Amino acid sequence: MAGAGCVFHRTLTRSRSGPNKASPSSAVVCREFLYVVDLQRYSRDQGFPVYFPQAVLKGDDLYDATLTDGECRLRVTLDPSLNRLVERNILQPGLAVMNATFSTAMTACPAAPGERDSYRLVSVEVKDEDEDGGVRRSDVDWDSLPWFGSSEPEGPLVPLRASRSVFLPLWNNVDYSGEVWREAALADQEAADQEEDEEPEEGRRPAVTISELRESFLYGRRAVTRGTIQRELIVRIINKSHLMYYGKTDRNCECPYKAVLEVRDRTGSVCVVLWNSVCVSWYRCLKPGDIISLRRYRVKQHYQAELDDIEISVNSRNPAARISVLPESSVSPDCLPPAPTYSFYNSKELLDRPNDALCDVIGLLTFSGRPERIRSKDSRGAELLEYRWLRLEDGTSDQPIMVKLFSTSQPETHLRLHPLSVIVCTRLKTIRSSDHSYLTNTTYTQVYCTGLGHHSEMSYRKLRPVRQFLQWLKSQDDEEVLRRALIGGFFIYPPPPVSLETYMKDRRGELGFLRGAELQREVERLSYRERHTFCIQATVTMVTYSCRGEEDRCLFWTDRASSLCPSSSSSSPSSRIPYPSPSPSLSSSSLLPLPSTPRSFRPPLSSSSSSSPSFSPSSAVSKSTPRTPEHRAGRKRKQLLQAETPTKRSVLREAAPIPYQSPRVTLQPEQNNKTVILFEASMEFLENTNADDNNDEDEDDEDALSFVTAPALPTFPPVAVETLPMRYDHTRREEQAAVVALGGSVMPGRFDSTLEDYYNLRLRALSDGVLIDTIFLPHASSSSTSPLLLPHSNTWTSILSHGAFSSHTPPPSPGDLIAMASQLTNQRLVCVLEACHLGGALTELVLSRAFQLTS
Repeated sequence: MAGAGCVFHRTLTRSRSGPNKASPSSAVVCREFLYVVDLQRYSRDQGFPVYFPQAVLKGDDLYDATLTDGECRLRVTLDPSLNRLVERNILQPGLAVMNATFSTAMTACPAAPGERDSYRLVSVEVKDEDEDGGVRRSDVDWDSLPWFGSSEPEGPLVPLRASRSVFLPLWNNVDYSGEVWREAALADQEAADQEEDEEPEEGRRPAVTISELRESFLYGRRAVTRGTIQRELIVRIINKSHLMYYGKTDRNCECPYKAVLEVRDRTGSVCVVLWNSVCVSWYRCLKPGDIISLRRYRVKQHYQAELDDIEISVNSRNPAARISVLPESSVSPDCLPPAPTYSFYNSKELLDRPNDALCDVIGLLTFSGRPERIRSKDSRGAELLEYRWLRLEDGTSDQPIMVKLFSTSQPETHLRLHPLSVIVCTRLKTIRSSDHSYLTNTTYTQVYCTGLGHHSEMSYRKLRPVRQFLQWLKSQDDEEVLRRALIGGFFIYPPPPVSLETYMKDRRGELGFLRGAELQREVERLSYRERHTFCIQATVTMVTYSCRGEEDRCLFWTDRASSLCPSSSSSSPSSRIPYPSPSPSLSSSSLLPLPSTPRSFRPPLSSSSSSSPSFSPSSAVSKSTPRTPEHRAGRKRKQLLQAETPTKRSVLREAAPIPYQSPRVTLQPEQNNKTVILFEASMEFLENTNADDNNDEDEDDEDALSFVTAPALPTFPPVAVETLPMRYDHTRREEQAAVVALGGSVMPGRFDSTLEDYYNLRLRALSDGVLIDTIFLPHASSSSTSPLLLPHSNTWTSILSHGAFSSHTPPPSPGDLIAMASQLTNQRLVCVLEACHLGGALTELVLSRAFQLTS
């Protein structure tokens, strides 16, 4: 129990009206620094209106937060009005808060009787990470601190305001979350092993087969399948689904999970459904290829099969099922279930695969995209689905294997999807879109990755397509692969069409044009890493060219007429979506919070538009354009400043840059072996290895690029670090993967980006005159992620419609491109914008296409 010196003790004992009694008078404010130790999410249940009668329309989720003052810990529930702090990744573990307002509340967890006093967090101010105050995480082991008062939980932590026994992960409903999954699995496996010690070790035979169960249930002789079946069934797992969460707000199921196993014996196959806490106990233990023994199960009608079929229901009660994993040597050879089968296709063969065709693939990972989220397309539409793009190479064609990989209930594996890993994805399906195709998940998709010992355990390692891939892998050079290895950053695939007619056809004619103000509202609704495509009609009023970190020196063009147009005109409104603002608004990459200013959060107010920034009309067109290095060396102008930028610029086709310059990371030579990393990856197919490789860093070749210093610089925010893909750093792969992951924090300059320069376009919505700042990345014509783009003339109209420079001619210099920007004057465009909320006040808005509207 924490002593009187604890901040919580001093604060919460001032107005404690009694245990489990909430009243307005019980609200107290803690003005000292507190730190967020953990955040846990769960779905509400039938008791929600009792605890939060004023928030019945605030969504399906609740959040419990663990706070500390450095002396003790306290668990509280966030008032639903604060949910957006978590949903937009503003409130996150490790951050400091102050002016926290608490009130007492009832607790809904009978599993934790010791929590007599329960608290609700009503309001809070989130401090910036660089602000001083309070105790730092590095100073104290927060997990070892005592709990405040009588709040010390008995056993595993459970939700405070719902009858649930497990928490959901913060960013999806598919993965598992919490130590309880690991602990329960180990405990149940040990108990099962003890039971199996009493069984014969060899020559084990099943007491019933799948065909006997099916025949008995479907054809009227149900003596075998009536009620609970005690007779042992021995099967092999062929496929394993992801976890399916079915928690509802009007139900109080403690552990609303299910998972499906496709199993087989020598007589047939059937689906085994794991229900509720059986998923917690066994889901992580079971994998395709395992032989399992089942007892105390029920046979039911398969609820999804087109024809009459059965499924086996395995539950934790009524009856409590018995599951055990058997070694193959313990099963009689004539009863041994057949092994799983695989259908591997290489990148060349995938070109001819029809839509929705199933396949398995193996490849060398050369691009691992940042995790993003999209709204579910089901009837509810509220769930956010997490996905990331992978690019695999196998040497059979110039086209890589593109995989849109959604969560597969393998969170540890997804965190290890580093470039230069060998990846196997099973049970994918083909998606064809226009001239491009990619692979994506099915219910039974599983991912196996180098570094986790997967490959050495799986039977696919002996198959001919896998052996052929390993032969190609041995011929690859680490340094060559590192040059094209990327991680994170903005990425779009398949690339949008290059004509408005084709784009409208793909969207079935429903572009859904938004007004500028409507676009602002839609972007403000986005949750953390939620991605959405929007369309508006607009004109371009300004173009700038900048280098990252040198935004105060740029080349730019602005439309003279637009710059002279009064922003407050009632006849032609021209309000600009503002930044910075606590309520995020539109910008090219980020809306930065004001420095040293605490962000106070109660139910947020919609941000108001501000006037457009002013610049000198005389600087509408920049007269000086950058020359070649030779010309620049012979000219000394006062208005030119020097800035470093790579000469061998990384270029990208459809926003996935492939660097041409030498990577910053190269391996030290080891006896002339240039394939150390790839060799280690292939060795895992023979045995489980997990070796670290030592890398050195080479210096990039850079030269100077001159910038024109304008009399009045345009006020564009800098590009977000998360927008530009990073060069893969093998020596710091774990750190790099962590910052790219959901909830990660990217520090500027920590890793090398493949692009340093970029363009900003300011758009004026034709509907209401709202100004919208977007980022444009035209270095997109030389990536290996898609076929070469059609040649075009590299005018602004063609560059915007293709989203990239021509792949057949050298791109225009930044100075020439800015000088040509007057071509955009008064052009009416259909603009396709990719919005992604990056957390806190950061919102990325990328212009992927702009099509000219002809009358």
